Amino acid sequence: MSEIFKAYDVRGVVPDELNDEWARAIGAAFAQVVAADQVILGSDMRLSSELLREALIDGLTGVGVDVVDLGLASTDLLYFASGKLNLPGVMITASHNPGNYNGIKFCRAGASPVGVESGLREVQELATKFVSSAVPVHAVRGARKDRPMLGEYVEHVRSFVDVTKLRGLRVIADTANGMGGLIAPPVFESLGLDLEILFPELDGSFPNHPADPIQPENLVDLRAKVLSAGADVGLAFDGDADRVFLVDDKAAPISGSTTTALIARRVLGRSPGETILYNLICSKAVPEVIAEMGGTAIRTRVGHSFIKAEMARTGAIFGGEHSGHYYFRDNYRADSGMIAALTVLEEMAIQGSSLSELRRSLERYSDSGEVNTKVQSTPQDVLAFVENAYQGRAQVDHLDGLTLDFGEWWFNLRPSNTEPLLRLNLEAPTDDEVSRRSHEVLAVVAKADSEGRR
Repeated sequence: MSEIFKAYDVRGVVPDELNDEWARAIGAAFAQVVAADQVILGSDMRLSSELLREALIDGLTGVGVDVVDLGLASTDLLYFASGKLNLPGVMITASHNPGNYNGIKFCRAGASPVGVESGLREVQELATKFVSSAVPVHAVRGARKDRPMLGEYVEHVRSFVDVTKLRGLRVIADTANGMGGLIAPPVFESLGLDLEILFPELDGSFPNHPADPIQPENLVDLRAKVLSAGADVGLAFDGDADRVFLVDDKAAPISGSTTTALIARRVLGRSPGETILYNLICSKAVPEVIAEMGGTAIRTRVGHSFIKAEMARTGAIFGGEHSGHYYFRDNYRADSGMIAALTVLEEMAIQGSSLSELRRSLERYSDSGEVNTKVQSTPQDVLAFVENAYQGRAQVDHLDGLTLDFGEWWFNLRPSNTEPLLRLNLEAPTDDEVSRRSHEVLAVVAKADSEGRR
């Protein structure tokens, strides 16, 4: 059980790691942790989702909880339903993972996050107990009620922009046989867009390419189509369609940092003086743009549970992550790839500029991307060694792992939540400086790991 419970969700290969027995126990455990009379359920199109869906329903209803069944859904549709109905929710999906994986995401009523520090550990402990003994059965079994909410979701998503501004834009969307194929058509139809969708068929075997748009090789088809069609923008959605990545009119991919800055500028143009969050992996250009627009920028840890909690604490209107997650206060502080996509289209239309032109003023530095290093020593020991190696030369903070800021360049080094890896993100003025500094920091990491194993 410990192998499939991650920091924010459940994830594993089906049936070797995650199966119907586990799903039934997890459903019963979640119901008891959230102590609700009703739980919303949605699932993606993966080949194993129906098996896990029936087992989860059996576990939930078996302890007397009614299931509000959305049917096929994107994760952000599930969050919307949880917010609107003020009920806890369960989403069956493995997001961007390969087809042999599946998983379960959770939220409390109002789309409030569930992570290892906010209830997921308790779900794991109870589910483990139920598997080793028996899943409890209530005297009165709960009911299952179908409640499709796609139409209400579409109306909600469109409310974030002035849809009359979007007419005439040529858009290519690659939904990679994931849930975007169900969600994107009703969101974008009748808006006056010239829209073409690549791989819209729902197919959990992902026959065309993996639904993982953060990997450059999975953008090849979209980039080629943007060029051949003369499109204004390409949109790449992940498997459960809660994340979106952009490709500009010249078929060049745009980072999550630049997209965060772009959306922040549109949000502040509409709502001046608001607070906006960005995680500590984002470029320094993000807080600079927020400040230039008169907003207040707050830096956060990486991860949706931290960002949603900080949005609740600060009242922030928007939050962005380098990984393609974009959170909106009026979306119950949940992330939505569709709202993000529409907001980018609106900014393009209002500015009257191509995306390749808009990005220029937002991309002010060079970055390494995320560089993963496998370590055999304790990650905290490696971080302590690295910090000591640069002692007195940089500003230090431990908000999430180790961040050292040298003024003209900075880096963050943090442990993976699920693997024996350290993740390096580094930013500097030029590509050459990024390359030189990255080699320097990685050499220090290697030395720390070597000495730690002696």
